[in-house]
Amino acid sequence: MKLGGALARRDNQPVGAYCPIERALRVLSTRSAMLVLREAFYGATRFEEFTARTDLTDATASARLRDLVHAGILHKRPYQEPRQRRRDEYVLTPAGEDLMPALFALLQWANRYDPPPYPPALHHDECGQPVTIEARCAAGHLVGADEIIVTAPGPFGLDNPVTLQTWEPQTA
Repeated sequence: MKLGGALARRDNQPVGAYCPIERALRVLSTRSAMLVLREAFYGATRFEEFTARTDLTDATASARLRDLVHAGILHKRPYQEPRQRRRDEYVLTPAGEDLMPALFALLQWANRYDPPPYPPALHHDECGQPVTIEARCAAGHLVGADEIIVTAPGPFGLDNPVTLQTWEPQTA
């Protein structure tokens, strides 16, 4: 991988909060957050499902669900069973669904380099073929890590850097 633009001029300055990876890790860097996210992709929606399937304590599962809702990765949706109090279930938001390639890239990596006794496999529901997570450019070419240039505008080496205090996030 090569660096371009402001990233190439930064010398040894830390990227810190300007880095999207670091910003994502603020929410996703705990084992419990990744396990809750995994189970959301596997179809869990109710608190009891998350705690049972992840073996997390109620307090830990509650904290991670709250964090993921706050980050916009999960959404709380009310439901009520007959003669029961109203509760919330947790469903992936579009932002959460966009994490699918990252989560399944971890699964693919672990199956290759640290396989469990019965490794899960990904298959396309429609045709049955294996699913792989890979990097492709917009033209459809398979891209290796040594063929990627990471560029970013930013404060590194610029006369008038944008600070996090004045930065406005871009919305789609």
